[in-house]
Amino acid sequence: MTTVSSGTAAAGAGASGADPRRWWVLALLSGLAFMILLDMTIVNVALPRIQGSLGFSEAGLAWVVNGYVLAAGGLLILGGRLADVFGRRRLLLTGVVIFAVSSAVCGAAVSPGMLIAGRFGQGVAEAIAAPASLGLIALLFTDPKERTKALGIWGGLVALGGTLGYVISGVLTDLTSWRWIFYINLPFAALVLLIMPRLVTESRMVRERGQRLDVTGAITSTTGLVAIVYGLLQAAEHPWRSASVVFPLVGGVCLLAATVVVERRARDPLIPLAFFANRTRSVINVVSLFFMAAFISYTFMLTLFEQQVLGYSPLVSGLAWLPLGLAIGVGIGVGTALIPRLGVKAVAAAGFIGAGVGLFLTSTIDVDTRYVSGILPGMIVFGVFAGATMPAATNAALHGVTAQDSSLASGVQNTMQQIGGALGLAVLVTLALRYTDDQLQLGVAAQVAVVSGYVVALRTGAGLMVLGGVLILLLFERVDPELRDPTAEIVGATR
Repeated sequence: MTTVSSGTAAAGAGASGADPRRWWVLALLSGLAFMILLDMTIVNVALPRIQGSLGFSEAGLAWVVNGYVLAAGGLLILGGRLADVFGRRRLLLTGVVIFAVSSAVCGAAVSPGMLIAGRFGQGVAEAIAAPASLGLIALLFTDPKERTKALGIWGGLVALGGTLGYVISGVLTDLTSWRWIFYINLPFAALVLLIMPRLVTESRMVRERGQRLDVTGAITSTTGLVAIVYGLLQAAEHPWRSASVVFPLVGGVCLLAATVVVERRARDPLIPLAFFANRTRSVINVVSLFFMAAFISYTFMLTLFEQQVLGYSPLVSGLAWLPLGLAIGVGIGVGTALIPRLGVKAVAAAGFIGAGVGLFLTSTIDVDTRYVSGILPGMIVFGVFAGATMPAATNAALHGVTAQDSSLASGVQNTMQQIGGALGLAVLVTLALRYTDDQLQLGVAAQVAVVSGYVVALRTGAGLMVLGGVLILLLFERVDPELRDPTAEIVGATR
């Protein structure tokens, strides 16, 4: 899509970059990104308390995570297009309003359905606000050095949000109530809505005559994914041949098939099918599904294991995740340093396989496991190798793309990661619950049966990671790391 700017960004986006207000805007945008990613991870530690308070089933509890990631992943690229057309500031503020209202709904939830609806709303808000936020940063900081610094600050706070989510969740859940993990968003959202319009003017792209937004493709793809995830989670409690499993699965597959037809015929598709002609990009997007399926399921099930089997409090469980964040940070640094020496293919493959080994180490847990000897070793191995894959995956996702398509490439990768997390929970949680039921029917003690289900799911996740590494070794083309405009790598869906 050919676009041209129809306006300038906030104060301070001039060529000289002299107006200091742009740094205040960056502070607000970074804080907003921190808050949004925080809410993606903050629920994990609170899940057992949420389950007990609202009466979630084991399979239904997965929707507290899945509702968010499905909505965010399915609508992310559409959100970027909407920001381009209707204005980044307008979409950013709209996303913040939706996020605040959805957070209030989550905090006030009196039933599982109400909480899940709120989580879907939060995911929609991320899909709207995140691309607009990144697009504004790109326009605010026109000097390459300043832009690199600004994106570094933004990215650092986002990474910090992902790590601190577990700790903040533990503190709030233990000392107050799980409801405050959602209410905490409201004051900051109000601050953004109050200050941002004073600092940022509108900016948008002008569509060429006849261009259309591919809303139909976004609706069919997101609805199809929701239906498939719903059917897979229903399989945890119903036979595979039951209507509650078969109908949503078949309906979801039909909707995804319809998406392919829509994208083939659309004049301006969200994701041109020709984009997947590049083998390396296609492979990295497929294995990104494996990566996030294993990663999200690992954090989900290990949290339940720590609190429901080992008896950890939410606060202790939250603190127990700190080594993972540190290990991922180390892994990112190691991976970045090794790529110029060993190449993207070698680092990505080793990262996937090593992360699989970490999950296998974690799968040795039992009802008497101790944190230092039973959980920590696998967590560190998994974190370091998973972190090492991240810069390699970014390079591979951008392999062979033009400057015009770099945003699309990053957006597709981000979308696949979100979808992978949702599908992973649906498949691996269902697998764990079915195996647990089988063990209970054989007379195995309840806690032993539950842990055995987690073990099977963790080992399946380990297998997916190793399979991803093997596919990278077999199918990747040579990928030479290049110095890229950081906006092209980070602004995933602003076009």
